[in-house]
Amino acid sequence: MKPSRSILGFTLISLLLTVVFVNTDAAAQHGFSVPQYEQFHDVLHPLEHVALPNKDYKQIREKAEELVKLGKAIVAVGVPAGTKDEQKDEFAKELKKFDKALAKFSSDAKKKSDVKLKTSYSAVHDSFEMLAGMLPRG
Repeated sequence: MKPSRSILGFTLISLLLTVVFVNTDAAAQHGFSVPQYEQFHDVLHPLEHVALPNKDYKQIREKAEELVKLGKAIVAVGVPAGTKDEQKDEFAKELKKFDKALAKFSSDAKKKSDVKLKTSYSAVHDSFEMLAGMLPRG
């Protein structure tokens, strides 16, 4: 006896949805011990790995305000609880660099120069990576 097309179709759709939801959940969790870093990274990641390589500066500009807002939330957190005493000063310095990089990026996103936008976006990305690397493991 052959299975009907509708049963086969339903099974395939169910399998596809299961794969999509499992992958979406896995991609959303990057293991940051501070939720604001997770939220920032959710916006940063597609810009870094899709928009920037494709020179889609329009997309980066469209997400700039949201990225800066989420970045300011990171700055507002300050040095996270659980940071080792010997790292607190370095973490605070990197937060200041990150805050300045956000301000420059915000300004450049409103202008026409793609070269300056790329440079200031990369500074935000690199500073975030430094901060993320210093986060306490939770």
